[in-house]
Amino acid sequence: MGKGMGKGTGALFLLASLACLAALAVTYYFFVRTTTGQFIDESALVEAVEIHGTAGKAANKLLDWLPALSVLIATVVILFVAVLRRRWAAAGIAVAACVGANVATQVLKDIVPVRPYRGIETLELNSLPSGHTTLAASAAAAVFLVVSPRWRPLAGFLGGSFAVATGLSTLINQWHRPSDVVAAFLVVAAFMLPAGWLIIRTGPRWNVWTGYGEHWAASRLWLALPVLAGLAAAALASYSLLQIAPGPGQESSATNYFWAGTSLIVISGYLATVAGVWLFGHAARRRSAPRR
Repeated sequence: MGKGMGKGTGALFLLASLACLAALAVTYYFFVRTTTGQFIDESALVEAVEIHGTAGKAANKLLDWLPALSVLIATVVILFVAVLRRRWAAAGIAVAACVGANVATQVLKDIVPVRPYRGIETLELNSLPSGHTTLAASAAAAVFLVVSPRWRPLAGFLGGSFAVATGLSTLINQWHRPSDVVAAFLVVAAFMLPAGWLIIRTGPRWNVWTGYGEHWAASRLWLALPVLAGLAAAALASYSLLQIAPGPGQESSATNYFWAGTSLIVISGYLATVAGVWLFGHAARRRSAPRR
């Protein structure tokens, strides 16, 4: 039954992986190769200085501790699961995908051409994708893959929040543009989706659950929270873009592009979280489980 479900959802995993690669290409083209994209991206980065202050100090501390914190959390959870639950194959696949995503990010930084001049004053060096965000998101995704399905909604929310906070921190500290963070999310997803499908195929016995609500960690609350955060970010983005648009009240705030950029990070991060939790829940659900 488990293997049949894996085959049945294989097309969804493949489609999602291809969608991530396509979105990565679109993100690069629009924000790096076009004048409009460069202007929006660079404006968000420049305006970050307006709120750097206290938020910047907190964000800088997070970034300083990020590499060690990400590795520590992922190592502890993966070792715990591998040793006590004997999910050696899952642990190996998750770690390999995590390493692959981080290597791919560094390779992309080296092979992607420098930012072309489009009339926008910007650094020519390529900073896409964000290495710090890739590290945080891939560590969180690796944990998500190895835990039992009933723990994945909670793991998805916590891991997604960790990745989003990291991405926002890189923007606040002016280390990365919003597009760099979004690209990092997409790189991680492109690696973790095939890895997740393989884990479900190789571990059909433990990759089953009866649906949301069977355990407190499988509550629909963990899906509702990122959805609400994404909707709030969409509202903030809409308001900021309206302030930028020509007309009365244009540019009423000095940080409209910054807030639009932060909204883009929150929306993309939590959209990936919700989609991932749903997809893996769908793949692991027992066919005989009652609908809730």
